[in-house]
Amino acid sequence: MPARPFDVRWLPSTTSTMDVASKLAHEGAPHGVVIAADEQTAGRGRRGTTWISPPGAGLYFSFISRPSAGAALITLAAGVAVREGIKTATGLGADLKWPNDVIVDRRKLAGILAEGVAIGSPGQAVIIGIGVNVLPAAYPPDVAARATSLEGELARPIDRGVVLCEILIALWDRLATLERRPGDILQAWRAASPNAIGTRVEWDGKHGTTAGIDESGALFVKTAAGVERIIAGELRWML
Repeated sequence: MPARPFDVRWLPSTTSTMDVASKLAHEGAPHGVVIAADEQTAGRGRRGTTWISPPGAGLYFSFISRPSAGAALITLAAGVAVREGIKTATGLGADLKWPNDVIVDRRKLAGILAEGVAIGSPGQAVIIGIGVNVLPAAYPPDVAARATSLEGELARPIDRGVVLCEILIALWDRLATLERRPGDILQAWRAASPNAIGTRVEWDGKHGTTAGIDESGALFVKTAAGVERIIAGELRWML
């Protein structure tokens, strides 16, 4: 088995593992440094949303990556890795939903946030933040209809350390694949995301049907006026 020189730094509590990792990346921390916390007091998701992070109820960690090439597909690669790590550690199968969710039966199990640091410079980095719901207590009751957890799905205790380890191994390997063969990441993501084709979505007052992703990871949506290419934004999925 190839060496994967992780440097995992565990904190009992922090505002956001993304903020700690970003600071370390600015200071020159290498690829593979991981900041994990038992609790986040100001965890965040995409577009400024809050990621609820109560003590001991989930996995909350950020991985410092140092891509040599472009970072366009890193979120997709991370999604593939999180899905694979969860499957290896627990046996639970999940799907991917564009651009950054891991879902089980339409409910969110895990989320991914990627933020660039000095992109385009010799010292560029991408911080990959990952949150996995382990216990039902990881999310408030008012979102139970659209969220789920590992223990809620499997009805048995889950070792967070094993899940973290398997996700990190998969993430390391998938990021290496992204550097050499980005097409493999696209193929794996497409295979894990059946909802990326033929699912109705709404955004910005428009609606259409998903029609897959392109080579840069953008989502195609068929509308009455033609095909639109979406690279960012909030979509409402009619799953």
